[in-house]
Amino acid sequence: MRGLLLQADSGIPIHFILKSELDEWLNSQSAIVQAVITSAKTSNSKLFLIPDMQNSSLSSVVCLVDSLDSMWLAGDLAKQLPKGIYQLQGDEAFVERQALSFALGAYQFSVYKSAAKVEAQLALEDSAMLERVTQSAQAIYLVRDLVNTPAADMMPQHLAETMSELAERFDGQFSQLIGDELLEHNYPTIHMVGRASDNKPRLLDLVWGDESHPKLTLVGKGVCFDSGGLDLKPASGMRNMKKDMGGAAHVIGLAQMIMAANLPVRLRVLVPAVENAVSKNAFRPGDVIKTRKGITVEIDNTDAEGRLVLCDALAEAQNETPDLLIDFATLTGACRVALGTELPGFFSTDNEIAAHLIEYGMKAQDPVWQLPLFDQYKELFSSDVADIANCGSSPFGGAITAALYLKEFVQPEQTPWLHFDVMAWNVRTLPGRPVGGEGLGLRATFDYLVNRYQG
Repeated sequence: MRGLLLQADSGIPIHFILKSELDEWLNSQSAIVQAVITSAKTSNSKLFLIPDMQNSSLSSVVCLVDSLDSMWLAGDLAKQLPKGIYQLQGDEAFVERQALSFALGAYQFSVYKSAAKVEAQLALEDSAMLERVTQSAQAIYLVRDLVNTPAADMMPQHLAETMSELAERFDGQFSQLIGDELLEHNYPTIHMVGRASDNKPRLLDLVWGDESHPKLTLVGKGVCFDSGGLDLKPASGMRNMKKDMGGAAHVIGLAQMIMAANLPVRLRVLVPAVENAVSKNAFRPGDVIKTRKGITVEIDNTDAEGRLVLCDALAEAQNETPDLLIDFATLTGACRVALGTELPGFFSTDNEIAAHLIEYGMKAQDPVWQLPLFDQYKELFSSDVADIANCGSSPFGGAITAALYLKEFVQPEQTPWLHFDVMAWNVRTLPGRPVGGEGLGLRATFDYLVNRYQG
Protein backbone atom coordinates (compact mmCIF):
# COMPACT_ATOMS: atom_id res chain seq x y z
CA MET A 1 0.00 0.00 0.00
CA ARG A 2 3.03 2.23 -0.37
CA GLY A 3 2.04 5.66 -1.68
CA LEU A 4 -1.67 4.99 -1.38
CA LEU A 5 -2.16 7.34 1.59
CA LEU A 6 -0.28 10.59 1.97
CA GLN A 7 -0.32 13.66 4.14
CA ALA A 8 -1.55 16.67 2.19
CA ASP A 9 -3.86 19.61 2.70
CA SER A 10 -5.88 19.20 -0.47
CA GLY A 11 -6.96 16.89 -3.23
CA ILE A 12 -9.85 16.31 -5.59
CA PRO A 13 -12.83 16.34 -3.20
CA ILE A 14 -14.95 13.21 -2.83
CA HIS A 15 -18.52 13.98 -1.74
CA PHE A 16 -20.92 11.36 -0.38
CA ILE A 17 -24.50 12.45 -1.00
CA LEU A 18 -27.61 10.69 0.22
CA LYS A 19 -29.81 9.63 -2.67
CA SER A 20 -32.81 11.03 -0.84
CA GLU A 21 -31.15 14.46 -0.69
CA LEU A 22 -29.67 14.57 -4.20
CA ASP A 23 -32.19 16.98 -5.71
CA GLU A 24 -31.80 19.44 -2.85
CA TRP A 25 -28.00 19.20 -3.02
CA LEU A 26 -27.96 19.69 -6.79
CA ASN A 27 -29.85 22.96 -6.46
CA SER A 28 -26.85 24.47 -4.70
CA GLN A 29 -24.29 23.22 -7.23
CA SER A 30 -22.84 24.70 -10.40
CA ALA A 31 -24.42 24.21 -13.79
CA ILE A 32 -21.69 21.76 -14.83
CA VAL A 33 -22.27 19.57 -11.76
CA GLN A 34 -26.00 19.60 -12.38
CA ALA A 35 -25.53 18.78 -16.06
CA VAL A 36 -23.09 15.90 -15.50
CA ILE A 37 -25.17 14.19 -12.83
CA THR A 38 -28.52 14.77 -14.52
CA SER A 39 -27.31 13.43 -17.86
CA ALA A 40 -25.47 10.40 -16.42
CA LYS A 41 -27.85 9.45 -13.66
CA THR A 42 -29.68 6.14 -13.94
CA SER A 43 -31.33 3.98 -11.32
CA ASN A 44 -28.00 2.19 -10.76
CA SER A 45 -25.67 5.19 -10.93
CA LYS A 46 -23.56 5.69 -7.82
CA LEU A 47 -20.32 7.36 -8.93
CA PHE A 48 -19.98 10.61 -10.89
CA LEU A 49 -16.73 12.19 -12.04
CA ILE A 50 -17.14 15.94 -12.38
CA PRO A 51 -14.72 17.45 -14.94
CA ASP A 52 -12.81 20.67 -14.52
CA MET A 53 -13.58 22.44 -17.78
CA GLN A 54 -10.49 24.67 -17.55
CA ASN A 55 -7.66 22.14 -17.27
CA SER A 56 -9.10 18.81 -18.47
CA SER A 57 -8.93 17.18 -15.06
CA LEU A 58 -11.44 16.34 -12.37
CA SER A 59 -12.92 19.01 -10.17
CA SER A 60 -14.73 16.61 -7.82
CA VAL A 61 -16.17 13.14 -7.32
CA VAL A 62 -19.75 12.54 -6.22
CA CYS A 63 -20.88 9.23 -4.69
CA LEU A 64 -24.57 8.55 -4.19
CA VAL A 65 -25.27 6.43 -1.10
CA ASP A 66 -28.32 5.12 0.72
CA SER A 67 -26.86 5.85 4.15
CA LEU A 68 -23.82 7.58 5.62
CA ASP A 69 -23.52 5.09 8.46
CA SER A 70 -21.53 2.36 6.72
CA MET A 71 -17.73 2.53 6.88
CA TRP A 72 -17.49 0.78 3.50
CA LEU A 73 -18.74 3.61 1.29
CA ALA A 74 -15.24 4.19 -0.13
CA GLY A 75 -14.41 0.50 -0.34
CA ASP A 76 -14.47 0.34 -4.15
CA LEU A 77 -13.12 3.79 -4.96
CA ALA A 78 -9.38 3.11 -5.05
CA LYS A 79 -9.84 0.77 -8.02
CA GLN A 80 -12.55 2.86 -9.68
CA LEU A 81 -10.97 6.31 -9.70
CA PRO A 82 -8.44 7.48 -12.27
CA LYS A 83 -4.93 8.55 -11.34
CA GLY A 84 -4.97 11.52 -8.99
CA ILE A 85 -4.86 12.68 -5.40
CA TYR A 86 -8.24 12.74 -3.70
CA GLN A 87 -9.61 14.03 -0.41
CA LEU A 88 -12.64 12.76 1.48
CA GLN A 89 -15.21 15.29 2.63
CA GLY A 90 -16.93 14.97 6.02
CA ASP A 91 -16.29 15.16 9.73
CA GLU A 92 -13.16 13.65 11.28
CA ALA A 93 -14.69 10.34 12.33
CA PHE A 94 -16.36 9.85 8.94
CA VAL A 95 -13.17 10.63 7.05
CA GLU A 96 -11.11 8.20 9.15
CA ARG A 97 -13.58 5.36 8.61
CA GLN A 98 -13.74 5.94 4.88
CA ALA A 99 -9.98 6.33 4.58
CA LEU A 100 -9.53 2.85 6.02
CA SER A 101 -12.26 1.58 3.71
CA PHE A 102 -10.45 3.17 0.75
CA ALA A 103 -7.13 1.60 1.78
CA LEU A 104 -8.57 -1.88 2.33
CA GLY A 105 -10.37 -1.71 -1.00
CA ALA A 106 -7.07 -1.04 -2.76
CA TYR A 107 -5.64 -4.39 -1.62
CA GLN A 108 -4.41 -6.75 -4.34
CA PHE A 109 -2.70 -10.10 -3.95
CA SER A 110 -0.40 -9.95 -6.95
CA VAL A 111 2.57 -12.10 -5.93
CA TYR A 112 1.79 -14.73 -8.57
CA LYS A 113 -0.30 -12.74 -11.03
CA SER A 114 0.00 -9.23 -12.39
CA ALA A 115 -2.77 -6.81 -11.50
CA ALA A 116 -3.77 -3.39 -12.75
CA LYS A 117 -1.96 -0.73 -10.75
CA VAL A 118 -4.04 1.30 -8.33
CA GLU A 119 -3.17 4.90 -9.18
CA ALA A 120 -5.64 6.81 -7.02
CA GLN A 121 -4.12 8.29 -3.87
CA LEU A 122 -5.85 9.62 -0.79
CA ALA A 123 -4.76 12.78 1.00
CA LEU A 124 -5.25 13.10 4.75
CA GLU A 125 -4.48 16.38 6.54
CA ASP A 126 -4.16 14.95 10.06
CA SER A 127 -0.83 13.13 10.55
CA ALA A 128 -2.13 11.19 13.56
CA MET A 129 -5.13 9.99 11.55
CA LEU A 130 -2.83 9.03 8.70
CA GLU A 131 -0.73 6.97 11.11
CA ARG A 132 -3.75 5.19 12.62
CA VAL A 133 -5.28 4.33 9.26
CA THR A 134 -1.95 3.18 7.85
CA GLN A 135 -1.25 0.93 10.85
CA SER A 136 -4.68 -0.71 10.66
CA ALA A 137 -4.51 -1.21 6.90
CA GLN A 138 -0.99 -2.61 7.00
CA ALA A 139 -1.94 -5.14 9.67
CA ILE A 140 -4.96 -6.36 7.71
CA TYR A 141 -2.90 -6.45 4.50
CA LEU A 142 -0.44 -8.67 6.37
CA VAL A 143 -3.19 -11.05 7.49
CA ARG A 144 -4.60 -11.22 3.97
CA ASP A 145 -1.17 -11.85 2.43
CA LEU A 146 -0.35 -14.63 4.89
CA VAL A 147 -3.66 -16.41 4.33
CA ASN A 148 -3.65 -15.95 0.56
CA THR A 149 -0.15 -17.34 0.09
CA PRO A 150 -0.18 -20.94 -1.22
CA ALA A 151 0.75 -23.54 1.36
CA ALA A 152 3.97 -24.48 -0.46
CA ASP A 153 5.23 -20.98 0.32
CA MET A 154 3.61 -20.60 3.75
CA MET A 155 4.78 -23.54 5.82
CA PRO A 156 5.93 -23.40 9.47
CA GLN A 157 9.36 -22.13 8.49
CA HIS A 158 7.82 -19.28 6.52
CA LEU A 159 5.62 -18.26 9.44
CA ALA A 160 8.78 -18.30 11.53
CA GLU A 161 10.46 -15.90 9.10
CA THR A 162 7.49 -13.53 9.29
CA MET A 163 7.48 -13.48 13.09
CA SER A 164 11.25 -13.10 13.25
CA GLU A 165 11.12 -10.11 10.91
CA LEU A 166 8.31 -8.59 12.99
CA ALA A 167 10.29 -9.00 16.19
CA GLU A 168 13.34 -7.40 14.60
CA ARG A 169 11.35 -4.46 13.28
CA PHE A 170 9.80 -3.64 16.65
CA ASP A 171 12.78 -4.59 18.84
CA GLY A 172 11.20 -7.75 20.23
CA GLN A 173 12.64 -11.20 20.83
CA PHE A 174 11.85 -14.25 18.75
CA SER A 175 12.59 -17.90 19.47
CA GLN A 176 11.33 -21.24 18.19
CA LEU A 177 11.35 -24.94 18.96
CA ILE A 178 11.67 -27.16 15.88
CA GLY A 179 10.91 -30.83 15.31
CA ASP A 180 12.08 -33.13 18.11
CA GLU A 181 12.92 -30.11 20.26
CA LEU A 182 9.18 -29.98 20.89
CA LEU A 183 9.36 -33.37 22.60
CA GLU A 184 12.43 -32.35 24.58
CA HIS A 185 10.55 -29.33 25.94
CA ASN A 186 7.24 -31.16 26.44
CA TYR A 187 5.02 -30.01 23.58
CA PRO A 188 3.83 -33.49 22.55
CA THR A 189 0.61 -32.64 20.73
CA ILE A 190 2.22 -30.03 18.48
CA HIS A 191 4.88 -32.57 17.56
CA MET A 192 2.34 -35.36 17.04
CA VAL A 193 0.17 -33.39 14.61
CA GLY A 194 3.10 -32.10 12.57
CA ARG A 195 5.51 -35.03 12.58
CA ALA A 196 4.24 -36.62 9.33
CA SER A 197 5.29 -33.61 7.26
CA ASP A 198 8.70 -32.88 5.77
CA ASN A 199 8.05 -29.33 7.01
CA LYS A 200 8.96 -29.79 10.65
CA PRO A 201 6.46 -28.68 13.31
CA ARG A 202 7.42 -25.64 15.35
CA LEU A 203 6.38 -23.54 18.30
CA LEU A 204 7.01 -19.89 17.42
CA ASP A 205 7.41 -17.47 20.30
CA LEU A 206 7.59 -13.66 20.07
CA VAL A 207 8.00 -11.43 23.14
CA TRP A 208 7.84 -7.64 23.15
CA GLY A 209 7.41 -4.77 25.58
CA ASP A 210 8.36 -3.70 29.09
CA GLU A 211 8.40 -6.57 31.59
CA SER A 212 6.68 -4.33 34.16
CA HIS A 213 3.61 -3.88 31.97
CA PRO A 214 0.54 -6.16 32.12
CA LYS A 215 1.06 -9.47 30.35
CA LEU A 216 -1.02 -9.94 27.20
CA THR A 217 -0.64 -13.29 25.46
CA LEU A 218 -1.92 -14.16 21.99
CA VAL A 219 -2.09 -17.72 20.66
CA GLY A 220 -2.82 -18.51 17.00
CA LYS A 221 -3.56 -21.79 15.26
CA GLY A 222 -0.86 -22.24 12.62
CA VAL A 223 -1.95 -25.30 10.63
CA CYS A 224 -0.30 -24.30 7.37
CA PHE A 225 -2.14 -26.97 5.42
CA ASP A 226 -4.73 -29.41 6.67
CA SER A 227 -5.19 -32.61 4.67
CA GLY A 228 -7.30 -33.98 7.50
CA GLY A 229 -4.57 -36.48 8.31
CA LEU A 230 -5.57 -40.14 8.12
CA ASP A 231 -9.20 -38.99 8.42
CA LEU A 232 -8.59 -37.46 5.01
CA LYS A 233 -10.71 -34.55 3.86
CA PRO A 234 -12.52 -34.82 0.51
CA ALA A 235 -11.10 -32.70 -2.32
CA SER A 236 -13.68 -29.97 -1.83
CA GLY A 237 -12.91 -29.73 1.86
CA MET A 238 -9.16 -29.61 1.23
CA ARG A 239 -9.19 -27.02 -1.56
CA ASN A 240 -8.77 -23.91 0.59
CA MET A 241 -6.94 -25.43 3.53
CA LYS A 242 -4.02 -23.10 2.97
CA LYS A 243 -6.16 -20.78 5.09
CA ASP A 244 -6.05 -23.07 8.12
CA MET A 245 -3.21 -20.96 9.51
CA GLY A 246 -5.63 -18.02 9.56
CA GLY A 247 -5.58 -17.93 13.37
CA ALA A 248 -1.81 -17.49 13.31
CA ALA A 249 -2.19 -14.76 10.69
CA HIS A 250 -4.69 -12.98 12.92
CA VAL A 251 -2.47 -12.90 16.01
CA ILE A 252 0.53 -11.83 13.91
CA GLY A 253 -1.53 -8.98 12.45
CA LEU A 254 -2.88 -8.04 15.86
CA ALA A 255 0.63 -8.12 17.31
CA GLN A 256 1.77 -5.73 14.60
CA MET A 257 -1.05 -3.34 15.50
CA ILE A 258 -0.17 -3.53 19.20
CA MET A 259 3.55 -2.95 18.68
CA ALA A 260 3.06 -0.18 16.11
CA ALA A 261 0.78 1.64 18.56
CA ASN A 262 3.28 0.98 21.39
CA LEU A 263 0.58 -0.24 23.76
CA PRO A 264 1.84 -0.49 27.37
CA VAL A 265 1.76 -4.30 27.55
CA ARG A 266 4.20 -7.15 27.85
CA LEU A 267 3.17 -8.98 24.70
CA ARG A 268 3.76 -12.63 24.00
CA VAL A 269 2.67 -14.34 20.78
CA LEU A 270 2.66 -18.14 20.56
CA VAL A 271 2.03 -19.89 17.25
CA PRO A 272 2.06 -23.70 17.06
CA ALA A 273 2.91 -24.12 13.38
CA VAL A 274 2.41 -27.49 11.65
CA GLU A 275 1.31 -29.21 8.48
CA ASN A 276 -1.27 -31.93 9.08
CA ALA A 277 0.03 -34.38 6.50
CA VAL A 278 -0.28 -38.12 5.76
CA SER A 279 2.73 -40.39 6.06
CA LYS A 280 3.80 -43.66 7.68
CA ASN A 281 4.27 -41.87 11.00
CA ALA A 282 1.02 -39.89 10.96
CA PHE A 283 -0.98 -40.00 14.17
CA ARG A 284 -4.02 -42.29 14.09
CA PRO A 285 -7.63 -42.38 15.26
CA GLY A 286 -7.64 -44.18 18.59
CA ASP A 287 -4.16 -43.02 19.61
CA VAL A 288 -3.82 -41.50 23.09
CA ILE A 289 -1.49 -38.59 23.74
CA LYS A 290 -0.45 -37.03 27.04
CA THR A 291 -0.53 -33.27 26.61
CA ARG A 292 1.78 -30.64 28.07
CA LYS A 293 -0.69 -30.03 30.87
CA GLY A 294 -0.77 -33.76 31.72
CA ILE A 295 -4.32 -34.34 30.42
CA THR A 296 -4.54 -37.48 28.27
CA VAL A 297 -6.45 -37.15 25.01
CA GLU A 298 -7.87 -39.91 22.83
CA ILE A 299 -7.76 -39.10 19.13
CA ASP A 300 -11.27 -39.53 17.81
CA ASN A 301 -10.60 -37.75 14.53
CA THR A 302 -7.27 -36.63 13.07
CA ASP A 303 -9.05 -33.79 11.26
CA ALA A 304 -9.70 -32.12 14.63
CA GLU A 305 -6.03 -31.23 14.84
CA GLY A 306 -6.30 -27.50 15.49
CA ARG A 307 -7.40 -27.92 19.08
CA LEU A 308 -4.55 -30.39 19.59
CA VAL A 309 -1.82 -27.96 18.62
CA LEU A 310 -3.54 -25.14 20.48
CA CYS A 311 -3.88 -27.01 23.76
CA ASP A 312 -0.12 -27.28 24.34
CA ALA A 313 0.40 -23.62 23.42
CA LEU A 314 -2.46 -22.51 25.70
CA ALA A 315 -1.03 -24.55 28.57
CA GLU A 316 2.33 -22.81 28.10
CA ALA A 317 0.65 -19.41 27.87
CA GLN A 318 -1.22 -20.03 31.10
CA ASN A 319 2.02 -20.84 32.94
CA GLU A 320 2.83 -17.12 33.06
CA THR A 321 -0.65 -16.19 34.38
CA PRO A 322 -1.12 -13.35 31.88
CA ASP A 323 -3.50 -10.49 32.52
CA LEU A 324 -5.44 -11.55 29.40
CA LEU A 325 -5.19 -14.57 27.10
CA ILE A 326 -6.63 -14.48 23.56
CA ASP A 327 -6.52 -17.14 20.89
CA PHE A 328 -7.61 -17.04 17.25
CA ALA A 329 -8.27 -20.16 15.20
CA THR A 330 -9.99 -21.34 12.05
CA LEU A 331 -11.32 -24.08 14.28
CA THR A 332 -14.76 -25.36 13.27
CA GLY A 333 -17.16 -25.37 10.36
CA ALA A 334 -19.85 -25.50 13.03
CA CYS A 335 -19.21 -21.85 13.87
CA ARG A 336 -19.70 -20.93 10.23
CA VAL A 337 -22.97 -22.89 10.17
CA ALA A 338 -24.14 -20.93 13.19
CA LEU A 339 -22.99 -17.43 12.21
CA GLY A 340 -22.03 -17.55 8.55
CA THR A 341 -18.63 -16.70 7.15
CA GLU A 342 -18.59 -12.94 7.81
CA LEU A 343 -19.45 -12.81 11.52
CA PRO A 344 -16.74 -14.37 13.69
CA GLY A 345 -17.85 -16.11 16.84
CA PHE A 346 -15.98 -15.91 20.10
CA PHE A 347 -16.16 -17.47 23.54
CA SER A 348 -15.20 -15.78 26.78
CA THR A 349 -14.76 -16.72 30.41
CA ASP A 350 -15.47 -13.09 31.33
CA ASN A 351 -18.85 -11.76 30.27
CA GLU A 352 -17.92 -8.15 31.03
CA ILE A 353 -15.02 -8.35 28.58
CA ALA A 354 -17.30 -10.05 26.05
CA ALA A 355 -19.88 -7.27 26.31
CA HIS A 356 -17.22 -4.61 25.78
CA LEU A 357 -15.79 -6.51 22.83
CA ILE A 358 -19.17 -6.70 21.12
CA GLU A 359 -19.66 -2.99 21.77
CA TYR A 360 -16.30 -2.07 20.24
CA GLY A 361 -16.99 -4.34 17.30
CA MET A 362 -20.25 -2.55 16.56
CA LYS A 363 -18.58 0.87 16.83
CA ALA A 364 -15.74 -0.17 14.52
CA GLN A 365 -18.12 -1.98 12.13
CA ASP A 366 -16.01 -5.07 12.71
CA PRO A 367 -18.71 -7.16 14.40
CA VAL A 368 -18.09 -10.20 16.58
CA TRP A 369 -20.60 -12.37 18.39
CA GLN A 370 -20.39 -14.30 21.64
CA LEU A 371 -21.28 -17.98 21.77
CA PRO A 372 -21.81 -19.84 25.07
CA LEU A 373 -19.37 -22.04 26.95
CA PHE A 374 -22.16 -24.47 27.79
CA ASP A 375 -20.50 -26.78 30.30
CA GLN A 376 -23.19 -29.44 29.98
CA TYR A 377 -21.68 -30.37 26.62
CA LYS A 378 -18.38 -31.44 28.23
CA GLU A 379 -19.82 -34.93 28.50
CA LEU A 380 -19.87 -35.12 24.71
CA PHE A 381 -16.09 -35.46 24.49
CA SER A 382 -15.65 -37.99 27.26
CA SER A 383 -13.42 -41.03 26.55
CA ASP A 384 -13.36 -44.60 27.87
CA VAL A 385 -9.57 -44.81 27.67
CA ALA A 386 -8.33 -41.24 28.29
CA ASP A 387 -9.27 -38.15 30.27
CA ILE A 388 -11.02 -36.63 27.24
CA ALA A 389 -11.40 -37.13 23.47
CA ASN A 390 -10.49 -34.50 20.91
CA CYS A 391 -13.99 -34.52 19.37
CA GLY A 392 -17.54 -34.46 20.58
CA SER A 393 -19.64 -37.58 20.11
CA SER A 394 -22.39 -35.55 18.43
CA PRO A 395 -22.18 -33.43 15.28
CA PHE A 396 -24.25 -30.75 17.00
CA GLY A 397 -22.74 -27.83 18.91
CA GLY A 398 -19.32 -28.42 17.38
CA ALA A 399 -18.01 -24.91 17.97
CA ILE A 400 -19.01 -25.13 21.63
CA THR A 401 -17.46 -28.54 22.25
CA ALA A 402 -14.23 -27.38 20.58
CA ALA A 403 -14.14 -24.31 22.81
CA LEU A 404 -14.84 -26.42 25.89
CA TYR A 405 -11.97 -28.71 24.92
CA LEU A 406 -9.62 -25.70 24.83
CA LYS A 407 -10.99 -24.42 28.12
CA GLU A 408 -9.58 -27.54 29.80
CA PHE A 409 -6.10 -26.15 29.19
CA VAL A 410 -6.55 -22.65 30.61
CA GLN A 411 -7.28 -21.41 34.11
CA PRO A 412 -10.10 -18.87 33.82
CA GLU A 413 -10.14 -18.29 37.57
CA GLN A 414 -6.66 -16.78 37.15
CA THR A 415 -6.74 -15.34 33.64
CA PRO A 416 -9.64 -14.09 31.50
CA TRP A 417 -9.67 -16.02 28.23
CA LEU A 418 -11.09 -15.18 24.80
CA HIS A 419 -11.29 -17.75 22.02
CA PHE A 420 -12.11 -16.63 18.47
CA ASP A 421 -13.37 -19.12 15.91
CA VAL A 422 -12.92 -17.29 12.59
CA MET A 423 -13.32 -18.01 8.90
CA ALA A 424 -10.31 -15.86 7.86
CA TRP A 425 -11.67 -15.86 4.30
CA ASN A 426 -14.10 -13.81 2.23
CA VAL A 427 -16.24 -16.08 0.08
CA ARG A 428 -17.74 -13.14 -1.81
CA THR A 429 -16.52 -9.70 -2.85
CA LEU A 430 -17.81 -6.81 -0.76
CA PRO A 431 -16.69 -3.17 -0.82
CA GLY A 432 -13.23 -3.06 0.72
CA ARG A 433 -13.17 -6.84 1.15
CA PRO A 434 -12.11 -8.89 -1.90
CA VAL A 435 -12.49 -12.65 -2.10
CA GLY A 436 -9.68 -14.37 -0.22
CA GLY A 437 -7.89 -14.02 3.09
CA GLU A 438 -9.40 -11.64 5.59
CA GLY A 439 -8.78 -10.30 9.08
CA LEU A 440 -12.00 -10.57 11.07
CA GLY A 441 -12.50 -9.15 14.56
CA LEU A 442 -9.03 -7.59 14.60
CA ARG A 443 -10.09 -3.97 14.75
CA ALA A 444 -12.69 -4.76 17.42
CA THR A 445 -10.13 -6.57 19.53
CA PHE A 446 -7.50 -3.89 19.07
CA ASP A 447 -9.90 -1.12 20.07
CA TYR A 448 -10.81 -3.08 23.18
CA LEU A 449 -7.14 -3.55 24.04
CA VAL A 450 -6.42 0.15 23.57
CA ASN A 451 -9.22 1.00 25.97
CA ARG A 452 -8.13 -1.68 28.48
CA TYR A 453 -4.46 -0.73 28.58
CA GLN A 454 -4.39 2.95 27.65
CA GLY A 455 -7.76 4.03 29.02
